[in-house]
Amino acid sequence: MEEVNLKKDIFKIDNTILKSRLIVGTGKYKSFNETANAVKASGADMVTVAVRRVNIIDKKKPLLMDYLNPKKIKYLPNTAGCFNSNDALRTLRLAREIGGWKMVKLEILGDKKTLYPDMIETIKSTKTLVKEGFKVLVYCTDDPLHAKKLEDIGASAIMPLAAPIGSGLGIYNKLNISLIIKNSKVPVIIDAGLGTASDASIAMELGCQGVLVNSAIALAKNPILMAEAFKNAVISGRQSYLSGRMKINTYGIASSPKTGLIS
Repeated sequence: MEEVNLKKDIFKIDNTILKSRLIVGTGKYKSFNETANAVKASGADMVTVAVRRVNIIDKKKPLLMDYLNPKKIKYLPNTAGCFNSNDALRTLRLAREIGGWKMVKLEILGDKKTLYPDMIETIKSTKTLVKEGFKVLVYCTDDPLHAKKLEDIGASAIMPLAAPIGSGLGIYNKLNISLIIKNSKVPVIIDAGLGTASDASIAMELGCQGVLVNSAIALAKNPILMAEAFKNAVISGRQSYLSGRMKINTYGIASSPKTGLIS
């Protein structure tokens, strides 16, 4: 029997090692206090921060940093709300100036209805950011060819959607996600569309390195409890993946022995 050493099962993005495979967003909560409590319950040591939407600049208003210390938890600035390359690049350059952040999440949306990523703008922006020394985690469609292209041009992680942002539909195309994972040498992190903890387990069982969750936690009736549920789901899903699932059979196979039966 092959032994699995969970202590050696390291989640690493570029040169950054994370203890948790769950990354959580900081938007849509009722307050920064609720955000902080949910992050604590989730066990996450990295959070995404929408630079254009979450206050990290105006000291006259409540600051996220007052609730989540960036020295204790890693901030991942993102470009939520950007619909073109210029806005996305400007946003991430600003984030680097404000906090010195070089590891960033790139998200360029194609339209306001589906919130699907614009892959032409995304690929173009990734090239520029990589040249400027950013470590780019890229939100993308579940197209294996686009995912591979992003890796080839230097993305630090591939973040395919499970379903449209904020939909809570769960993973709609397991085949494509599996193909992306098989073709990737960088971490694949499911981003967008998860609705409940079981969705996170499925993502991990498929072989994803991690999951990013915001709406499913923040919009739950009890965000703190849901955050803990996602924490446990990610851990169990990863353990299930590492265990190696049983072979799928077309017909039933008795679990008890066929020989030595009492007649």
